[in-house]
Amino acid sequence: MKIALMDSGIGLLAAAAAVRALRPDADLVLSSDPGSMPWGPRTPDDVTERALAVARAAAARRPDALIVACNTASVHALPALRAELEPGLPVVGTVPAIKPAAAGGGPVAIWATPATTGSPYQRGLIHDFARHVEVTEVPCPGLADAVQHADEAATGRAVAAAAALTPPGVTDVVLGCTHYELVADRIRAALRRPGVPEVTLHGSAEAVAAQALRRVGAEPAPSAEPSGTLTVLLGGRPAGLPVPALAYPQGVSLGAVSAAL
Repeated sequence: MKIALMDSGIGLLAAAAAVRALRPDADLVLSSDPGSMPWGPRTPDDVTERALAVARAAAARRPDALIVACNTASVHALPALRAELEPGLPVVGTVPAIKPAAAGGGPVAIWATPATTGSPYQRGLIHDFARHVEVTEVPCPGLADAVQHADEAATGRAVAAAAALTPPGVTDVVLGCTHYELVADRIRAALRRPGVPEVTLHGSAEAVAAQALRRVGAEPAPSAEPSGTLTVLLGGRPAGLPVPALAYPQGVSLGAVSAAL
């Protein structure tokens, strides 16, 4: 079984690690184009064009499913990706985990890129799944770029700024960009308040990994032999994991597999 994942940059690491945890025997293809980051400020047509290029590079490796591990690409390019690739290649999009976050009764905060914050797409998800709770949309300018480059100082500043905009009574925070899941511990620490229960963070990595297995008719087998291979494509060309990826546990675990092959 081979699962491909695509993103503008290293935001796909969280979902890739989740797939690896469920199926250590699955071959992974990671396709991205960090030279074109960030995608958030680009026009929908531009995002779609770039997403199609990254997806085509992944599809050429003949995977059994493709995970669009990018919120921006899922918002703007998912219909085009599915129109071109399905039914031959199942395409799994990434949706912010607003529904499970709101299930606890709130209040809820949604951390997302400035382009996604307040967008009709995000407002539609809030209307559909979180009308019954108090929701605060928190823009996080610069956070995805800081994570992409493993810039600790810039990441700290962006996380602190977003934490300052997050109401103190919030119980659940949606990580509305796949890059944010790589620094979940830093976000959790920034939101910690004395005498108050720890905030619950909601990412999408585990959900999309499980959905990809369902789409190919495979069951989770976390105890399977860790025999899966790793292929990395940057701008469509074979490469190693970008150096910043190794600043995160998800990247280190995947890099260790790659080095052992």
